[in-house]
This record gives sequence, C-alpha cells and structure tokens, in this order.
Amino acid sequence: MQKIQVVIIDDERAAREEIKRALQPYADYAVAGEARNVQEALVLIPRLQPGLLFLDVQMPGASGFELLAGLPAVPDVIFTTAYDTYAVQAFDNNALDYLLKPFRTERFAQAMEKHRTKVRERAALSGSNVPGKQLFIKDGDQCFFLQQNDIYLVESVNNYARIFSVNKQALIKTSLNQLEERLDPAFFFRANRYQLVHGRYITDIMAIDGDRLQLTLRGDTTVIVSSRQSVRFKQWNKM
Repeated sequence: MQKIQVVIIDDERAAREEIKRALQPYADYAVAGEARNVQEALVLIPRLQPGLLFLDVQMPGASGFELLAGLPAVPDVIFTTAYDTYAVQAFDNNALDYLLKPFRTERFAQAMEKHRTKVRERAALSGSNVPGKQLFIKDGDQCFFLQQNDIYLVESVNNYARIFSVNKQALIKTSLNQLEERLDPAFFFRANRYQLVHGRYITDIMAIDGDRLQLTLRGDTTVIVSSRQSVRFKQWNKM
C-alpha cells in the first residue's frame, strides 16, 4: 500500500520534531517535507502533493489559514496550535482535527485514527486514498473547506467572487481570474467575462441569438455563454 505523504508546517523546530516522533509508529505515513513558514510551504506543497498537512495556525508573517487560502488544492489538514481560540475556530470550520500544543500521545492517536477512517471511506467510494480537490474559503469571519465538485457556479462581483455550491454560498475577496487558476479546467468552463460553470451541473444547452449558447444549471439557473466562448465550449464539451 502506498504511504500517505505528510508535510509539517510550523515555525518552531521543536514542534516539528515532536510531530515526526509521534508519527514514527505509523508505518502507513511518511514525512515528505517540512516548512518553517507559509512562504516555504507554498513552494513545497505543490511539488510534493502531500495527502496530509500538520499545520500550525499562528506563524510569523502569515497564518495557516492564509496558506490554505493560497493553495490551488488543499490536502487533508490537522491543525496544530497553542491557542484554544484558534483550535476551536479550526475545528468548527470543517478541519479534519486539531491538536493543542503540547499534545498528548493519546490525543495524537485519536487524530490519526480519524484520518485513517477518512482515508478508508474515501477509498471505498472512489478507489483512491488521495483527497479530492478542495478549496479553503474565508468568507468574512467564517472559514471552511469546500469540495470543487460541489461548486456549480462562480460569479464576479466587483473585486470579489461569489461561489454557489450544493450546500452554501460564499463571497470571497479574489478576482474571478485568480479563482479560475485554482479550479480544475477539466470541469470548470469560463462562460463569459463574469461567470464560471461546472460542466457536471449543466442540465440543458440551448442555442440563442445565432451564435451564443444558454446553459441551464441546477435549480434552473441560466448562464449565457458569449459568442467567443460558445465556440470553445463546443470543443470543451466533447472532452
């Protein structure tokens, strides 16, 4: 069985070493790398593509939350923190789990068993233990993880992007172009200057005004594909 690759992100060397020692009994996990700050992690994670992060929330320069918001795809995450406030926020916002530093051996084992359970469930559903592509969303004071496959529409709203998913909506401070770079091009299509659609949720396609297309999405939401993009859509839809 392929080992799950782990990246540890913490500005304190002692904390990183503690996690590495705690992981030694877990033969199905391997530490692929470690980073001292968000800048190092942003380089390391896309290269190593780990299945699990141990992530300190509060670090000099930028927080763990800011790191996740900057990743195109977010692995499974176990937060580590010395502060109850951050831990509760992380746990309440769909983190896999969190560990308060210094953590106890039994508490670490509990977090690892939770991850193993998640990996088994994912493998049973998809045949793979690799995390699905998910985004970390910060909408005002709320932070949460959102699976890309649950998003059916993204719209530009001035300097923000509004995300429509199966379970919720979110308004985040990013441009549509920036968000498009984080979304899987195999599933998301740029319908026009202001909207991205997920092909899985298209229920109807109708030609209008000669060279444009009208897409119907879940909930009878309609999106007009521009003339230029309609030509590209016909090719993209055959993929």
